[in-house]
Amino acid sequence: MDKDKIDKKEHILDVAEKVFSELGFDGASTRTISGEAGVNMAMLNYYFGSKEGLFLAVFNRKIKSFQNILQNISSDDTTTSWNKMEQYIDLYVQRVVSNNCFQKMLYQELAMQRRGQLSDEIAGILMINVMELKKIIQDGIDKGEFNKDVDLDLVIATIYGTKNFIINAPQLTTTMLGYDIQDEKILEEVFKPRIEAYMKKLLRAYLVNEHDNTNK
Repeated sequence: MDKDKIDKKEHILDVAEKVFSELGFDGASTRTISGEAGVNMAMLNYYFGSKEGLFLAVFNRKIKSFQNILQNISSDDTTTSWNKMEQYIDLYVQRVVSNNCFQKMLYQELAMQRRGQLSDEIAGILMINVMELKKIIQDGIDKGEFNKDVDLDLVIATIYGTKNFIINAPQLTTTMLGYDIQDEKILEEVFKPRIEAYMKKLLRAYLVNEHDNTNK
């Protein structure tokens, strides 16, 4: 595919991400997306086939790049398990803050709790990241760096759930936190360092076996 076609495809994906995040999967239409992207329906259908195909393309573009980074962290034998967790937290929080539009789009769809090929494919892609995170934690347990009675599933639910509550309930959490959680500058300068510090302190206290010197 030549550069012009790649650029056009990326432009369509950028517009689609914005429209899906604003209107949800059900509310968005390929006609709306093609109109805002300035392309005809034939081109959109040629690249993506359907609204489901376009949604999955937006989803895959965001998720797959994070998967590659996470797999590199997980397979690094030169660092401690806790250092891997710190790297994961930093990367995860950065992506939540910088991709807030995508995060909104994703969890709107997950909240629908529908069953079907689209939902199954989304869940399957997300589970790759979940399994890589589980691998990091389990490796720490096996090496004695993390406590042996760690509940892996609830650690993951804590990481994802904290973010979901704050980002996806903005009216409530803006009042609770005392600042506008939808303000991009506040997200970057206030919320990001706050949640990074909180997650690291919380998870270190729960995970790390303090008798293991590799995590000192």
